[in-house]
Order: sequence, then C-alpha cells, then structure tokens
Amino acid sequence: MNPEKLIDCQGLPCPQPVLKCRDILESERPEKISVLVDNHPALENVTRFLSMQGYTLDKPEKQGSNWLVGAYKKDSNAAAQDSPALQKKSAGSSNTLVFISKDKIGQGDDVLGSKLMLNFIATLPEMGDNLWKLVLVNSGVKLAIEDSPALDSLKKLEDGKVTILVCGTCLEFFGLTARKKVGQTTNMLDIISGMSLADKIISL
Repeated sequence: MNPEKLIDCQGLPCPQPVLKCRDILESERPEKISVLVDNHPALENVTRFLSMQGYTLDKPEKQGSNWLVGAYKKDSNAAAQDSPALQKKSAGSSNTLVFISKDKIGQGDDVLGSKLMLNFIATLPEMGDNLWKLVLVNSGVKLAIEDSPALDSLKKLEDGKVTILVCGTCLEFFGLTARKKVGQTTNMLDIISGMSLADKIISL
C-alpha cells in the first residue's frame, strides 16, 4: 500500500479526473491522496468520488487557478459506497432515468418549446416512485440555475428523493457553475453508469 499519492488532473476533460483517481485507488489504494484540479466541476466530482470511496477530505486548498484536494483513509477497513448514479431505489419500482439535453421541447417556436419543457418537468411527479434519476446536459443545465422558471419544480422532485444530476462540463461551458441551485454536479462516468443500470430511459 502506497502511503501517499499526488495525482495531477490539470487539463483533463470530464470524466478523466475521476477515472484517473479511480485507477490509482484500484491499483495502489494509498492511505493519503492529493489531487490537483483546475476547474470547479472537477473539484466537485473528485471530492464526491473520494468521499464515496471511504476517504476523509481536508478543505480544498486554492492554488492560483487550481485546487489541491487532500484526502486520507481514516479507516482502512471502511467500505466504499456507490456513487449517486448507482444508488437504485428499492425493489418494486422501475428505476426510470429521464435524460434532458436541452431547455426546450421540440423545434419551431422557442417560447412554446420552453413552456412545454416547464410543463413536462412539472408533470414528472406523476411517474411516482418509478422516477429514479433526472439527468441534465448541454443547454438542459440552464433549467437548474437561479432564476430558472423550472427551479421550483426541480426542487420538489429533489425533495421527493429523485436524484438530479447536472453535467459539470456543460455548466462550465455556459459559465453557469456558480449559478446552479439544484442537483448534484456530475460527470459523464456517473451519467453512463446511471444509464447502464436504469430499467428505462426517457430522452428529450
């Protein structure tokens, strides 16, 4: 077992920082790990991943435009937990994943498309316990930011135990990372893992 490991994830696109950390943990399982990242989505994804793997995290240290994430294995026998994308509901529900890749429905009139999307999200509770995950990517992440007309409906879904995953790369691309108000900033690894475990996928 390697007692300490430094992982440089600067410049790596999503989900490479998490994948690089996963590979190191699987091969070496260091007692202490430090990870250097250069964007906020990577910071959130790496810290959540390390926490799920049984590591205790120090407060991230800001170094210029980078963050240094320090973590240590408090209990060498601590069991790793599943990521949010892998935590399925109890037996009896269909575990449906809804994948939204834009902030409007359909093509034609944008005002109508926006209204249709708001109505769709507001009606999702009708799926009951079958609704498992809601994934927002590309312009769909705009639904999860402050002042979004969909925000109240999304918060109600989250309060109802629906996991909302918001693409960190997409938030960063649109300059919206600091404005996200609902859901968990996520990466493509969690999204793909969630899709592979879903019983049904609805894509818009």
